[in-house]
Amino acid sequence: MSRVGEGGRSRGGERARGRAGELLLRFFLVLLAASCAFASGTTAWEMNTYTDFIRGQFQGVSLSRDGRLTLAPRMDTLFSSDQAVVWSVAQGANGVLYVATGHRGRVYQVDPSGKSSLLWTAEQPEVFAIATDSRGVLYAATSPDGKVYRIENGKATEYFAPPKARYIWALAAGPAGALYVGTGDQGRIYRVESAGKGELYYDTGQSHVTGLAVDSQGRLLAGTEPNGILYRVTAKDKAFVLYDASLPEIRAIIPEADGSVYVAALGGSLAKRAQLATQASQAGVGGITVQSAPASITVEAQNTEPGAEIKPQTDASRQTQSAATPQVTTQFTPTPDLSGVERSAVYKINPDNTVETLWSSKEENVYDLLALPNQLLFSTDSNGRIYGLSHDRKVTLVLQTNEGEATRLLPSAGSVLVATGDMGRIYRVGEGPGAAGSYESPVHDAGTAARWGSLSWRADMVPSTSLMFRTRAGNSAKPDKTWSDWSPPLKDAAASSITSPNARYIQWRVEFSGSGGVTPVLDNVTLAYLPQNSPPVLKSINVTLQMAAVLGSKASQQQSLSPYTVTVSDTGDTSSSSPAGTPTQTLSRAAAQQIVVSWQAEDPDGDRLVYNLYFRGEDEHQWKLLKGGLHDNAFTFDGDVLADGKYYFRVVASDNEVNPPSTARDAELTSSPVLIDNTPPVVTIGAVRHSGSAATIEFEGADAASQLRRCEYSLDAAGWVPMEAADGVIDSQREKFVISLDKLSPGEHLVVIRVLDSANNAGLAKVVLH
Repeated sequence: MSRVGEGGRSRGGERARGRAGELLLRFFLVLLAASCAFASGTTAWEMNTYTDFIRGQFQGVSLSRDGRLTLAPRMDTLFSSDQAVVWSVAQGANGVLYVATGHRGRVYQVDPSGKSSLLWTAEQPEVFAIATDSRGVLYAATSPDGKVYRIENGKATEYFAPPKARYIWALAAGPAGALYVGTGDQGRIYRVESAGKGELYYDTGQSHVTGLAVDSQGRLLAGTEPNGILYRVTAKDKAFVLYDASLPEIRAIIPEADGSVYVAALGGSLAKRAQLATQASQAGVGGITVQSAPASITVEAQNTEPGAEIKPQTDASRQTQSAATPQVTTQFTPTPDLSGVERSAVYKINPDNTVETLWSSKEENVYDLLALPNQLLFSTDSNGRIYGLSHDRKVTLVLQTNEGEATRLLPSAGSVLVATGDMGRIYRVGEGPGAAGSYESPVHDAGTAARWGSLSWRADMVPSTSLMFRTRAGNSAKPDKTWSDWSPPLKDAAASSITSPNARYIQWRVEFSGSGGVTPVLDNVTLAYLPQNSPPVLKSINVTLQMAAVLGSKASQQQSLSPYTVTVSDTGDTSSSSPAGTPTQTLSRAAAQQIVVSWQAEDPDGDRLVYNLYFRGEDEHQWKLLKGGLHDNAFTFDGDVLADGKYYFRVVASDNEVNPPSTARDAELTSSPVLIDNTPPVVTIGAVRHSGSAATIEFEGADAASQLRRCEYSLDAAGWVPMEAADGVIDSQREKFVISLDKLSPGEHLVVIRVLDSANNAGLAKVVLH
């Protein structure tokens, strides 16, 4: 199988290398032509790596690790059971196969030509495990209420019934005619020498023994669940932990002659899934409830580090543990799919007990392994895929059965047999490539409605091989009946115009044709398109005030450069450095107001945006340009350029700098009204009345632009004292106030009044009391 496609490549390799430069030049010419045709927004969807292609659908097509598509090995249906799933397959004499299925407990016999017959129907719905010993005797294990049967001449007799075993997941024939039986829910391994004569060989302390194998030295290897521990059992009650995986279930075990072991581990727990299937199948014939193991499993006084010797739990210790930890009886529920969490892995345990992770996946569960001379095959639940892992750790998608899962792999006289779920079939996979196949790309999302350009591809072609491309498009994320039909064939590798209707989503398909064991090799596919230009999005406008330092007049600057000084002597005489006398110092405003208009905007296509900022007064009708050609999302200007009043600001965003005029889009957003108030309130002093040490001051505050918000006074430059309006609430543009002072000391007093408006402008006045 590993030689599939190599002949085609070797014959076409020389010619391909000779054309490589020409194809590369043509490829860039296609992109250039697309760019000219669709202007600056043209986009290319390109697929040329393993990661790109693996997301598609394969039918008779393989994918190499370096991202090359070829015809897959030929696959023929050897046997169809019409049952839900093939759980296990065993090989008998003369190429005969024994097939265990669910959920009707049937065992079939299949000869090398594919002729089949129903061999036995069990009383229980599931036959999870089946095995033959060195003499060709067939054994089958049923579940639930597990029992092992010996089947000879079409007749089954009970061979062994493990005490209190709910499930039997695995069987393995050992040396000297021994049969090993792996059970659940108690996680025990039994060794059976003859009918009815079995002994507890090892108690793992786990819930389930999910895999068994015998190595070249006759030692038993056992995989468990839920802690994913692989044991090597060398004698009764004596075990060694080869590996404690991070995944919960050891599913498949392949020992090699050199002492190394290949192991497949699951995160999805096939044991639980099988129990669910059993529960569902029995619900219609009595509603049997499948019970789970304890909610958590703890192996006490056991070191599970690699190399540790494991002592089994005695019945007494198990009873003690059971008393301490109440049993949880419940129906199993499916294991949740945790996105981004590792779901399965393939490990290699070397003869020195070091462990290598050969492959892992966050999306697929690996079910079985098959070691071939030049590669390791493994099967998964992703459309029943079969992968090949070479000695240099390169993974190849050998083929896809398009069944729900590929459950078992077996060698068979120059070919490989694949058992599947959903349709309960067995396929024979040959070494040479098939004559035809197809590949469907994943659906590509253009982000918006797009105008399709051209499709181009790069391939190694040899005589008698061909590639035929088609496209289809639609506006739903998954292809359905609303999508267009597949287009007529596209044949020009350099640039084939796409005839599918404009839409948001597109998909391409390629049909492979080979002959005489030769296959075309597809390396790269590029699809050019022009997405519909989406308009910018303006989300908000914010108008704020900030203070900015104000430079004084030229005279003020000169004064600051030539300051005057006043010297006071003991005699009261003064002398000044200025011959002009002593001028009055003016305290200028330290800052002035600036208006900052900022906005939030984005473009769905990622285009660079340019902004124009406009304004309009409340009593005005036309918008005035305040600033154009902005690339920043804010603009600051002097607040004094706008008189008091209400104003609106409008931002217009455009992508016209990166799109042609015919397709450029813009968007605009207008702010809520903004009150600009630069003028402080006017304070008008009214009646001032004295009475002994008391005084009363009446005054009025008024503002032309906004409501008054606060009033306060200060007596003799002391702290500010808040006041309320004469009517009790400061809430209008004109308010009356009364200050009542008492217990004034004799002499002169200064009262300063401050009234503030909504813009925090302050109007001040003073009253001198004598």
